[in-house]
Amino acid sequence: MTQTNRRFLLAKRPVGAVTRDDFTYEQAPAAEPGEGQIQVQNLYLSLDPAMRGWMNEGKSYIPPVGLGQVMRALGVGEVVASKHPSFKPGDHVSGALGVQDYFTGEPQGLHKIDPTLAPLPRYLSALGMTGMTAYFALLDVGQPKEGETVVISGAAGAVGSIAGQIAKIKGCRVVGIAGGKEKCQYLIDELGFDGVIDYKAEDVLAGLKRECPKGVDVYFDNVGGDILDAVLSRLNFKARVVICGAISQYNNKEAVKGPANYLSLLVNRARMEGFVVMDHAKEYGKAAQEIAGWLASGKMKSKEDVVDGLETFPETLLKLFSGENFGKLVLKV
Repeated sequence: MTQTNRRFLLAKRPVGAVTRDDFTYEQAPAAEPGEGQIQVQNLYLSLDPAMRGWMNEGKSYIPPVGLGQVMRALGVGEVVASKHPSFKPGDHVSGALGVQDYFTGEPQGLHKIDPTLAPLPRYLSALGMTGMTAYFALLDVGQPKEGETVVISGAAGAVGSIAGQIAKIKGCRVVGIAGGKEKCQYLIDELGFDGVIDYKAEDVLAGLKRECPKGVDVYFDNVGGDILDAVLSRLNFKARVVICGAISQYNNKEAVKGPANYLSLLVNRARMEGFVVMDHAKEYGKAAQEIAGWLASGKMKSKEDVVDGLETFPETLLKLFSGENFGKLVLKV
């Protein structure tokens, strides 16, 4: 029996914050797999800040979602039909499945996962692209050394919370910047951060002076804007700044606000480098194995914020930009 496929198509390029009107919600029969294809019933979808950038026209590290196309999203699901020799019904897979009930197509970029080893949402957080991003951005670009001070913005978010824990595992002093008392307390009490700065309740620069009296060696930036400027003013000699994201700027209607304190890079002979996780695809297996070990031993914790209902997609996505989510934001289909 042909299943009904609920799906969100990108209807127009958003200006500023995303709204439901930027998408077309439709119900259509799920396509049957052809030769070499599989059909996956989506179970959980990953909601990520990068999705906002995928909606924009223009050159980027990945082509934009086309108008009229299913909105791109990473997800996990179960194979329900297959005409591909490497996949069979009952297999669980992870990859770009789209904001819909059913993915039908060639399994390019999809890989099998084991639901008996971890809860499925974890394959979208610490054991998925989120964990890969935190791991490679911090270790390959940030290159933290034992005893150094590492500052993480968006520290209670999906990537920031994992990056901060990895920095702790590597013997660093870790300071998190987050919004709200509950999130800041979580960073200290649950994740073992050494210090926190509540950007909603205090001046970030004053907080940096208090928590980083000896300066900043590595800054893992997830937000951009004024917070990036504040941290740049506290850099140490040969500091490293990892540009992982700039969530404070994604919904701007005007030009993106660039760093005003960039001359600190010159004075301190510091380095600022952008990061895209796909550059490290060949090494995902190694990273996942190490992260799984940290999770199993209790050295690392993974927090997922799961919201029910595919139909809530546009409103749930906005939680990322208001700071409402607590941990990795996942949509249960």
